[in-house]
Order: sequence, then structure tokens, then C-alpha cells
Amino acid sequence: MKAKVDPFTLEVIRNALSAIAEEMSLVVMRSARSPLLREAGDLSSALTDATGELIAQGRDIPMHMGVMSFTVKEFLKRVSAPRLAPGDVWFLNLPEIGGNHLPDVKAIRPVFTDGALQNFAVSLAHWADIGGAVPGSYVPTATDAWQEGLRLAPVRLFSATGPEREKLDLVLANVRGAQEREGDILAQMAATRAAQQRLQELFCRHGTEMVRLAVAALHDRAEAQMRSALAALPRGVYDGEDWLDDDGAGGEPLAIRVRIELAGDNAVFDFSASDDAARGPVNTTPFIAAASVFYAVKALVGPDIQPNGGCYRPLSVITRPGSVLQPGPERPVVGGNHETSQRIVDAIFRALEPAIPERLTAGGPTTSGLLLFSGQRDNGTWTTFYETHGGGEGARHDRDGMPVVRVHMSNVMNTPAEVVEAEYPIRVECQKLRHGSGGAGAHRGGDGLHREYRVLSDELSLTAMFERRVVPPYGLQNGEPGSTFRVTVVRASGEQFEMPGKANIRLGRDDRVIVESCGGGGYGSPKNQQHRHALIESEGSQ
Repeated sequence: MKAKVDPFTLEVIRNALSAIAEEMSLVVMRSARSPLLREAGDLSSALTDATGELIAQGRDIPMHMGVMSFTVKEFLKRVSAPRLAPGDVWFLNLPEIGGNHLPDVKAIRPVFTDGALQNFAVSLAHWADIGGAVPGSYVPTATDAWQEGLRLAPVRLFSATGPEREKLDLVLANVRGAQEREGDILAQMAATRAAQQRLQELFCRHGTEMVRLAVAALHDRAEAQMRSALAALPRGVYDGEDWLDDDGAGGEPLAIRVRIELAGDNAVFDFSASDDAARGPVNTTPFIAAASVFYAVKALVGPDIQPNGGCYRPLSVITRPGSVLQPGPERPVVGGNHETSQRIVDAIFRALEPAIPERLTAGGPTTSGLLLFSGQRDNGTWTTFYETHGGGEGARHDRDGMPVVRVHMSNVMNTPAEVVEAEYPIRVECQKLRHGSGGAGAHRGGDGLHREYRVLSDELSLTAMFERRVVPPYGLQNGEPGSTFRVTVVRASGEQFEMPGKANIRLGRDDRVIVESCGGGGYGSPKNQQHRHALIESEGSQ
């Protein structure tokens, strides 16, 4: 007979595990060198059991959390458990090892108690540079994976005796901003060390066997809750699609297509009909496809369910080898991490419109809206400003969309203007709402952002990587689409032009960059909005 954990102890252990993951993220933000981690929080933290099954995560970034459901499992296929020792911290970024794109580097620490491997602590951080052909490591013209930067197969950078200096120096010699990168590496290491300490305290307090039993019970409970939530949905087969603006290499828009089969207490998401792999950097991995499904299902049917391995047991995800969601390891993927992932979510939302329209949000800023400024200071060190730009949220059946937020797979913060101006040779000259950019409907989409940057150095590299420039955020239930994303460059000479969504250019002193992010789609017919406003005015006059 299977032993049980009393409900009070189960809740104590559940919250303790979540708190450990949260503390890991705080450690990175408090100790990292780069503003991208300190201010924007482009990082995530997770705990797994000894087999790599997810048991807890921070309130971080959904696309990161989904892939970390697979990272340790794939890591253990390359580095077997007997090779691991207390004090080890291994680093990796290969997309094919449970990953997404090269700048997202994972630090993995095995945690031992009573001489046995019990858990793994995983700290994922976006490095502001991982090498490659372009500063900041976003290469819009990349047509193979090696152009995108340093590819780290699992390598141990720390052991019980401290840093393994030769390996660390090899990594740092192949990235820009070595001092800043080293500070971020140490922050990730420190986060996993904090997790090790807290886990060992938890085992000491409750006993190893009790914690193991609690984790198993949490998996089973999350699975039962997810199956119950799925069973409440209308059964059937639902098809949806969404489009990437282009393939990143001058090609036509690419389709992401999904067929969803809801059959009782499980669901199958089949992306086999999606377009073939792209020449440019908008491909992604099956791990990101699964992460996108996990996010969409959690958001729509189980937001309060504990995110762990058990939660995802009722979900099956199918991708086709050779497609944009399962390219070969030689294909570039840097933009697919946060652009294609969100096309996957939008395709799922659009597929489910006939089934659960009241739970859906119309199309919004489902793009990173990424601008990446990079250059060298007078002393030769590198500066890299990586900023994502939110836009107007899509409307819902019962309210307008909010202005200037991030939705779906992204959960980073903006960098305050004061930090931008203190850290980089850039001045933020204007920040305001992009009024009127939300789509009309019975409920309107939220407005996007208008932000202007002025360059204060003689030369900077600017890389753009964003979507929704061609294909606008969609409306639902006859609502109208929102305005598209637009970035305009105004040269000091007065010449101006609109940037493509995936491009790299050089900027000079007093050049300006104007960002106008997309508005959200409307929900319901605009005629219903007019009727609703007339009713409100009528009630007010009475």
C-alpha cells in the first residue's frame, strides 16, 4: 500500500519548494552584472527530481519554464548521474538539449543528501552576448546555427574546489563583455548554491523519504486536476493557424498550424501541418512547442494547478521533423524562442475560439518587440542594451484590453529610462501611449507604446527582432485587428526609414529610433460597442 502524506505537511513542502525556486531568481537579480538580469529579469529558476522531472518553478518566464521541463532529462542523456558530484555546476545552451536558443544559458547543479542524488537546481539566464556574428548575438541574416554564437554542450564550470578556470576562460574568450558575463555566471552559480542549501534544510526538517512522498503526491494531484479541467471542455477536433511575418531571410510569411483533439481528460496538439523549416532564425525546437502548449493550457483551463511534471501528463504534443518547429540542429533558432513560440500560442487560441470564446483574449503584443543596441566604450569594453517592448493587450468578452503590457510567453520587465541613461550611451527622449492603436470592437484592444531613443555615441549596432509588423494582432468574435508594430530610424541628417522586423544596422551620434508597438485586437463587433455606449449614455441621462 502506497504511503500517504498528511495534507498539512504536503502544503508546507509544496510552498517550500516554490519558495526555493523564487529565492533562486532573487539571488540572480540581486547579484548579476548585466542590467538585462538585474532590471528586466530575463531569467527563470526551477527544481527537478533526480530524474529531471519538474517539481517547482519560480514565477518567471513561461517559455523558459516549459523547456526546463526537459532540460535535465536531456542533460542526463549526455552526462550520466554517476559522473556527478557534490559542488558541480554544469552549464549548457544547446537547443537540442532541452533548450530554446543560445543566449539562454542554463546552470545545472546536482543536489545530494545523505550521499545520494536527490534533485537538480536549474538557473536559466539570458546572456546579453553569447558571441556570434553580431553584437548581442541576434543575427537576423543567420542561415546556420554556428553564426549565432558559442554552442555550449554540457561543461562543468564549477566543482567542490571552486571555478574550473581553464574552461571558464575558454567560454569568456568567445563572448563580448567578458567581465559582465563572468558576473552573470557567478550569479547563476550562487542561485543554485542557495537552492542546494534550502533543499538540504528541507530534507533535514522533514526527512528524505517524506519529501519524496510529498513530491510524488504533488505530481499525482496536479495530474488529476489537469484531467478534471480538460474533461470540462467541449470534446471535439479544432484547427487553428497563425502566421510569422517572414522567414527572416526575405521569404514569405510562414504558417504555424495546429489541430487540437479534446477527448475527455486528455488533449493532443498536432503541429504536423506547420510550414517547413525557415532559412532564417525563426525556427524553434520541439521543447519550445511543448512549452507553448503547456502555457496555453495552464492559462486557459488550469491557472491554479501546480506546474510540475504531473500537470503535463495528460498533454501530447506532436511536431514534424523538418518543420519550423522541429528543424535540424544546424538551423538558426534565435528568434524562434520568443517569436515563433507566441505564434504557437496564438494558433491554439484561434483554434479554440469556437469552443471557449469567453476564456480567450484577442491578439495582442505576442512578440518580444526586441531592439538590441550594442557597441564599445572608449576603454574597449562592450555595452549591450537589450530591450523588449510591450504593446496593447487584446480585448476580452467582458472588458477592453490593457495598454502597454506583455502577454503570453514573455514576462520580463522594461528597463527604466533612468537605468538606460545611466548604463548606456542612449537617451530616452519620449515615452507615451500610442493612442488609437487598439482594434475596435464591442470591447477595444489596448493601446501600444511610443518610445524614442537618441544615440549619444559615434557608433552603435542596432538589431531588430520582432513580429506583428506585417500580420497584425487579430480580433476575436468579429473584433477588428490592432495596429501593426513599427520601428522608424531618423538619421541626424533628417533622413528616415522604417526598419524591417529582422535587421541589423549601424547608428551614429544623434540618430533617433522611434518604437511604436502594436495595439491589441478588439473583441466582438464594433456595432455592439456603439450600442453599449448608447445604453451607458441613456442610463446616465436618467
